[in-house]
Amino acid sequence: MRNALMARRWGWGIVIGLWGVLLYGCTTPEQPPTLLAPTEAQLKIRNFQTRVFDMTDRNFAIRSVIGSLQDLGFIIERANDVLGLVTAARFAEPNYYDVVTITVTVRQLNATQLTIRANAIYNNRPIEDPKVYQNFFFTLERSLFITKESPTAP
Repeated sequence: MRNALMARRWGWGIVIGLWGVLLYGCTTPEQPPTLLAPTEAQLKIRNFQTRVFDMTDRNFAIRSVIGSLQDLGFIIERANDVLGLVTAARFAEPNYYDVVTITVTVRQLNATQLTIRANAIYNNRPIEDPKVYQNFFFTLERSLFITKESPTAP
């Protein structure tokens, strides 16, 4: 009889303990209120990822972005004219098993200007080096100039 009473108490103790663990496990951790708030570093990165160009032909700019990415050795994965979005990837040197992915967005800023923003990722980590973006925009400006000056340009 005494053993049955002890077993029953142990049983209830285990049930109550399991309920406590389950209830604790179902609670979500509190998110800080600044989780999605922009930081100073993000604004700085966005600043050197973005350039404004004095042009109105968005289609021409998207074609130039595609040409620039191909000049840099990227393979175009997606190009969406409606959204003004181009995504490309390439294997990174020197090992060629690392991957660099870039997404470029072309948007109309106002009646006479376009905004082009490039966002590059190296092995699933954002590239924060301004030199990488300077190289891209230098190549893009060269592509815009060459395409505009070519006899087959629109």
